[in-house]
Amino acid sequence: MHCHWMGKAIALAQAAGEADEVPVGAVIIDSNCNVVATAENRRQRDKDPTAHAEILALRQAGQALQNWHLNHCTLYVTLEPCPMCAGAIIQARLKLLVYGTDDPKTGAIRTVANIPDSACSYHHLDVIGGILESACRTQLQTWFATQRQLKRRN
Repeated sequence: MHCHWMGKAIALAQAAGEADEVPVGAVIIDSNCNVVATAENRRQRDKDPTAHAEILALRQAGQALQNWHLNHCTLYVTLEPCPMCAGAIIQARLKLLVYGTDDPKTGAIRTVANIPDSACSYHHLDVIGGILESACRTQLQTWFATQRQLKRRN
């Protein structure tokens, strides 16, 4: 089941990458496995530093459910969330976070920091990392390698 939803997030990340965004995608499902939100990174397109896939999906889910408490929901995201997104995930009181690959630079769930288990977190969040990890990591590495090549040419 986790692989299915992560596959959907990977497809969203692909669309983001094709739009010159860092390829990160997010899907939120409810306790009945209904999709309540989907999003991809939109920072460049929206000129918005907060337009990470996770933030956009959380906003969309809150609107769809007419509630900011998402305690019966699961978030699937291709990349380990950053500190901003980790904080928003805690604020939303998600039941479960499932992510694809670790972020060795800004990962705030397990890699660089552990916001969910820190003293500043009042909400217990279950976390599963490494779902379709290789596909998620390769997608990001390929996109960044392409971006570096394009910059060298210009």
